[in-house]
Amino acid sequence: MFLVLQASIGYVQKFWGPQIDPRLAQYLTNFLFGSGQQKTPTVDFNRFAELYVYNVRGTVEERMMVTYNCLGMDYNEDVELPFQLLKEYCESIVSTYIKIVKSSSSKRARTWIEKGFKANASHVQALGEAVAASVGGDLDSPQHCTAQQLSKWLQSNILLKQVAELVYVNLYGINKRAGDESPTPLPPAASSLLPGPEGLDPMPDYPAFIDMSHIVWINAHLPQKYQHKWRFLFSTHIHGESFSTMTGRIIDQGPSIIIIEDSSGYIFGGFAAVSWAFGPNFTGTDEAFLFTCAPKMRIYPATNYNDHYQYINHHTKTLPNGLLMGGQFQFGGIWVNAEPFGEGSSAESCSTFRGYRRLSREPSFRIRSLEVWGVGDKPVCDKDEDERDLSVLDANPEAKAILDMAGRTRHSEGLREPPPL
Repeated sequence: MFLVLQASIGYVQKFWGPQIDPRLAQYLTNFLFGSGQQKTPTVDFNRFAELYVYNVRGTVEERMMVTYNCLGMDYNEDVELPFQLLKEYCESIVSTYIKIVKSSSSKRARTWIEKGFKANASHVQALGEAVAASVGGDLDSPQHCTAQQLSKWLQSNILLKQVAELVYVNLYGINKRAGDESPTPLPPAASSLLPGPEGLDPMPDYPAFIDMSHIVWINAHLPQKYQHKWRFLFSTHIHGESFSTMTGRIIDQGPSIIIIEDSSGYIFGGFAAVSWAFGPNFTGTDEAFLFTCAPKMRIYPATNYNDHYQYINHHTKTLPNGLLMGGQFQFGGIWVNAEPFGEGSSAESCSTFRGYRRLSREPSFRIRSLEVWGVGDKPVCDKDEDERDLSVLDANPEAKAILDMAGRTRHSEGLREPPPL
């Protein structure tokens, strides 16, 4: 842990230099040493400790004061913050978080990186912009934000809180012994926002089209019970452009994420809160949401206006064949054709999801990439439970018949455990 009674600007910047975005280093210098004519050459331990305590355990008022001071301003309820300043501040925090993830000794982080999931600078910047944009309460970035808006934003933005906490825990070397220079392991998946990937080991060259920033953005908005693990189910680059193959790999797999890249480079998708299942009716719950990852990152949660969360069908003559999330047939938030597979559409409006805007660049699009991930632990289906309750002979009637033909006594017959009450 970094212990100091008094430190200079140069010492602090040198200590944090390798693991911090240069912009965040400047913002933290503003808080610690002041700015303008009030700038001091050294910082004492109390002020240095306040930076950690206020960001990790502080009240909303204390976190607001840190934000204003970092941006070179005194906290005043009547002073509005330029959104551009707030955006750059959020970008610097997110950029530092990604640096920490990339240098971490965590197996989770290493697996994602080794499989080709990078951290493109433009996507990191987009993640920071998305975190800041919610301060205005809508999808458009405001020009300025009031102290009241900032207060509400700091209380409600869980992603910012978790990212900032991880950043400051690492900058201050919490949970590390003095002199330990090794990379800091990430905390558990739910608190680090980076899920554990499952199912990628057999593929040495995974054709990733999303990156770490997209994973963090999507995962942060999942119900917490699903944030710890992503299970690879399907990719058009690996399994081919086949609706039948896709459905065969995603049906009955529990909640899942579908991610699409269109031919214009727009990346978007949706969270299906229940298992996909063929049928004539819509299924799902209001935990479902749609999202965009590129060119901007946005989330569209359920409105509860209708329950058209997810629909999938194939080989029917009277109903549409394909996958739908939100809206209605012919006007879905996401529609993926079964035949010909590789074509889809995104409607101009969708009453199922709040604040919705068309996800793809054009209303009709060609799919460049599509992948599906199960989230959380794989569900245990009724069939698996039933098979566990069967004896070996029940599960294998051929073996039972052979024993009968050979005149062998089945000693296990009649020795079954009673079913649970």
